[in-house]
Amino acid sequence: MSRRDPLAQVSDFDIRLLRIFRSVVECGGFSAAENVLGIGRSAISQQMSDLEQRLGLRLCQRGRAGFSLTEEGREVYQSSLQLLGALENFRTEVNGLHQHLRGELNIGLTDNLVTLPHMRITHALAQLKERGPDVRINIRMNAPSQVEQGVLDGSLHVGVVPQASALSGLEYQPLYSERSLLYCAVGHPLFYADDATLDDQRLNSQEAIAPTFRLPGDIQAHYQALNCSASASDREGMAFLILTGRYIGYLPDHYADTWVQQGRLRALKPRQRFYDLGLSWVTRKGRRPHLVLESFLEQLASTR
Repeated sequence: MSRRDPLAQVSDFDIRLLRIFRSVVECGGFSAAENVLGIGRSAISQQMSDLEQRLGLRLCQRGRAGFSLTEEGREVYQSSLQLLGALENFRTEVNGLHQHLRGELNIGLTDNLVTLPHMRITHALAQLKERGPDVRINIRMNAPSQVEQGVLDGSLHVGVVPQASALSGLEYQPLYSERSLLYCAVGHPLFYADDATLDDQRLNSQEAIAPTFRLPGDIQAHYQALNCSASASDREGMAFLILTGRYIGYLPDHYADTWVQQGRLRALKPRQRFYDLGLSWVTRKGRRPHLVLESFLEQLASTR
């Protein structure tokens, strides 16, 4: 039964036949393998014949004298154990990647999200590290436009930005909603003023700060009503200027709260002068599969 040509490749069909062959050998014959394999003796015999034909080798003797392996059959059996063992190791290792993540996660964040009370990002990162202790997390704090650009060019895997107009090539998923109030600091003429005396004309005449990052049109209207004579690229820059006592400006309430508790900031007419801004996580459309990123997004979606 020797074949002249070498076996060109091992197909899925060959692997299935080798699994049957292994079971037959370990059971000691066709009859004993019937219950293990769940197929009849004639089907087993036919598939052993198919394997022998594929390999061009006589693998076993079967007949009245019983079942026994040929010398070639013993060698094929040992080789099949190596092959099937390697396949099982491959399967185990690949499955293990889902349980023991490795690699990097590069995140771009708009500044001053850490003081948000619901801490979804923090909780998702903690769960990611629990699942993948070897994962390396790199956080980059940038202006929203730089975060979006980083996700687009691939230097960042995911970002968190204020939801303004969506850029093509990016996918946005809602994450937070934060409230911003209009503040002034100790030393500003309005710090001790009674809210009842703070009409729109008086508020809108004060020097104020405008952000340079993109915001939705309805929120931009809040700044257009003010006398904006200074600007800042991020919320920390706005806080610096407000704390001089020379400007008024909007800050997220969770970010300003520490200074409010210290008596250094106060909100001006908080029931009227506020806006709510949605923040979204952003990823690149058509991105390649990335197990660490997908795990982080899964954790992020499950946190509340």
